[in-house]
Amino acid sequence: MDGVDQLIPVPDTDTQTYWEGCKRSELLIQRCLSCEKLYFYPRMLCPHCMGRKYEWVKVSGRGVVYSYTLIRRPPVSGLEVPYILAIVELEEGVRMMSNIIDCKEDEIDIGMKVEVIFQPVSDEIYLPKFRPVKG
Repeated sequence: MDGVDQLIPVPDTDTQTYWEGCKRSELLIQRCLSCEKLYFYPRMLCPHCMGRKYEWVKVSGRGVVYSYTLIRRPPVSGLEVPYILAIVELEEGVRMMSNIIDCKEDEIDIGMKVEVIFQPVSDEIYLPKFRPVKG
């Protein structure tokens, strides 16, 4: 197993629905049924009120670059560099970390509008990545 294989997520009871959505090209996040706030990353307890009841909601997959960095040294062998790692703030207000693709390093900017796409890394796992919105 090379370093890149070690980076493929392994779904568990908290994340299985999320990964199934990604495979269908749907970005799903959780909404707490107690306080009604959205949150990401998938987990059993709401980070806002500690509620245990939630639902999965499909979100737009559109947002803006909140912050980013250019990775020039691979964290594991076999990973191509450079790449852009960003925090994306979705239209729904939730932030998530992902890669920005189809974008040159001198074109990326805070506030850039982006949209999600899903790239397969195995038969079961499709990673959400973001690309600039054209026009």
